[in-house]
Amino acid sequence: MKKIAVIGLGYVGLPLARLFATKFPVLGFDINQKRIDELRAGKDLTLEVEDDILQAALVNENPFNSNKTGLYCSNQLTDIEGANFYVVTVPTPVDKNNRPDLTPLYKASETVGKVLKKGDIVVYESTVYPGVTEEECIPVLERISGLKFNEDFFAGYSPERINPGDKQHTVEKILKVTSGSTPEIGHEVDAVYKEVISAGTHLAPCIKVAEAAKVIENSQRDINIAFVNELAKIFNILNIDTHAVLEAAGTKWNFLPFKPGLVGGHCIGVDPYYLAQKAQEHGYHPEIILAGRRLNDSMGEYVASQVVKTMIKKGINVNGAEVLMLGVTFKENCPDVRNTKIVDVIEALEDYGINVTTYDPWANPAEVKHEYGIESLVVLPDVKYDGLVLGVAHNEFLNIDLNSLKKEDSIVFDVKGILVDSDSRL
Repeated sequence: MKKIAVIGLGYVGLPLARLFATKFPVLGFDINQKRIDELRAGKDLTLEVEDDILQAALVNENPFNSNKTGLYCSNQLTDIEGANFYVVTVPTPVDKNNRPDLTPLYKASETVGKVLKKGDIVVYESTVYPGVTEEECIPVLERISGLKFNEDFFAGYSPERINPGDKQHTVEKILKVTSGSTPEIGHEVDAVYKEVISAGTHLAPCIKVAEAAKVIENSQRDINIAFVNELAKIFNILNIDTHAVLEAAGTKWNFLPFKPGLVGGHCIGVDPYYLAQKAQEHGYHPEIILAGRRLNDSMGEYVASQVVKTMIKKGINVNGAEVLMLGVTFKENCPDVRNTKIVDVIEALEDYGINVTTYDPWANPAEVKHEYGIESLVVLPDVKYDGLVLGVAHNEFLNIDLNSLKKEDSIVFDVKGILVDSDSRL
């Protein structure tokens, strides 16, 4: 019987661990004691797993001891010793120079290596460039465990496809790519995921193919969004409504429905750098991928400049102006603030001498303060502003009376293009 240990209980790991726990004994491992305490209390602050569903999955003792299904959460290394199937779901960020930072993967591999036994399988789900599993992670497992790869233990790769905040495309409803370090292990890994993924699985021929498939998914979206962002810049110069153009073009059956916007988050704004890094290591400079990244990374500054331009046209004194930023998470109806590009807009507006107040009922103020040094409010201030910027399309913002927040000559800038009445939009 498979006894599964999921290493990392964030946006990816927890939903997967909860799902596996419907069919297997599962130990959810995370080094963050606060996170473990929260989960044991039946609360998921990421909001990816509803509290009642989480509570129904939880058991009070390690299920490896009883071979019964259920999820037990722990930060104790000894608790995962009984596993024979490890799934690593830790973050894979980039550093300040946009170079891949594999530190979390190395640390997670060291953790697993300390308890790895003969016959065990280690599956990685973290987004990486092709080759990371076998060239970077496996050597760590071998060094720490003293075991030999593909003789004593085996590996697999099954890229995560979590879409934070999406309650329709949950983990079991998204087709899962799987792979193994040998053909036999590939089928074994695939069979485990098939037990819980109702949408089905796709067994890739090898680990590198599965790694490459994941990293190009988000690179493709990044490039397409960069294209429409460039269109938005062009059409703004030409004084043409970008959204009207996209709506007209979208009447053709094969036109792809991408919209301009800020590209943040832990995937689309990060993964292309992983592929670019690998390509450059092999002597190839990826022009389109990096051009898309440069354009999308520039959009925060561009949005701020358009807000200022709109204020000037309305006769508002920019220096010392008061602006309300509606939203700070990286996407709508989600508390995730990782790599949010709203911060770029706020910093650029402040460089113009504007005082920015940030309001987001979804974001954790302590997390926003810790990550970005920005004060984020969860209660809408009873104040009037020179400008309102809709940065995130939270459902709550559609019902706000914007007029009650505006001064006589205030402007409303709609980054998301969803408001009926705005002075300008991206």
